[in-house]
Amino acid sequence: MSADVRIGPDGIARCAWVGDDAEYRRYHDEEWGRPLHGDLALFEKMSLEGFQAGLSWITILRKRPHFREVFAGFDPAVIARFDDSDVERLMMDAGIIRNRLKIGAAISNARLMLELRAGEFDQFMWSFAPEKRPRPQSLSDVPATTAESDAMSKALKKRGFRFVGSTTMYALMQSSGMVDDHVPGCWRAVSV
Repeated sequence: MSADVRIGPDGIARCAWVGDDAEYRRYHDEEWGRPLHGDLALFEKMSLEGFQAGLSWITILRKRPHFREVFAGFDPAVIARFDDSDVERLMMDAGIIRNRLKIGAAISNARLMLELRAGEFDQFMWSFAPEKRPRPQSLSDVPATTAESDAMSKALKKRGFRFVGSTTMYALMQSSGMVDDHVPGCWRAVSV
């Protein structure tokens, strides 16, 4: 077995980045790399990936239930009405990432979502998914960015979205199944 795959305590081979954390195993098995559709689902993913910038995804994953609670289930119509008092409330909440710029970006991005027709955000985001890309043969083959994530980032920024850099958008592409970066030997690489 290669160093790119790790056998979990349950005897299942997974991408080595999963490690021994039970929540990471669940996320890898049930979410990461599976196609995710819907304006709200992709808005949540984009928001959480923005909060993750510079941090470990497991930190966000562990805080995700509380993020959902304090960000009204990532409903853009509710978040768009957040004001300075909401920002201060969120800055005091240790259950999330307390970064004023990231909180401000989530609010600003929610306001931009309200300008879109139903289904438009999903269609827009998925328009950047590559048609077919070879599976990476090792974790070292997994890029941090691609031409598609560069284009997605640039197009989002042009529309006014924030915290949507190319690396962040590539992570979104991976987690929402726009690309499949499960490595050979991982059970998900075999099953998808």
